[in-house]
Amino acid sequence: MRSRFPPGLRSAFRNPALKLIICPLTDLDKALAAQPSHALSLISPEAESPICTTANHLILRFNDINAPREGLISPTAKQVTSLISFSQNWSGESPLLAHCWAGISRSTAAAYIIACERTPGKEMEFAQQLRAAAPEATPNPWMIALADTLLNRNGRMSAAIAAIGRGVEAGQGALFTWDI
Repeated sequence: MRSRFPPGLRSAFRNPALKLIICPLTDLDKALAAQPSHALSLISPEAESPICTTANHLILRFNDINAPREGLISPTAKQVTSLISFSQNWSGESPLLAHCWAGISRSTAAAYIIACERTPGKEMEFAQQLRAAAPEATPNPWMIALADTLLNRNGRMSAAIAAIGRGVEAGQGALFTWDI
């Protein structure tokens, strides 16, 4: 018997939780072993492009900075729009992977943005879940502010990330998964 639900809704019933994988570049191969359908690389402009042939792959290039700085490239609204569009094309049937150099700032910001885009109104809850899952997570506030504006959250995303504060000091984050 065929289902009466549209494909996206059917997958939501099969997978009540959407799985995000967040990691530093050093754990990329380990994360790819989980067979994500989508991989998001948030890397510096001069970094070598990682190879993710088994997943739909988006590479966004900017430095991990919170404000404009001479000689560095900051995240843009266009890039955050690309991130949001990329995640909207993710069905959730397989995990979505987000990684950056250290797995602390750009990738955790991307994961938080994706969670907030998928489920409006849970900005504080998602920020607290992110902190619990990754004590070192310090989501890039510029990315969060851009997404907050693009998603019309009226400052709630930025306020929630500010409320959890800076994560514990770490040179590199640990690979973790987050069910949203």
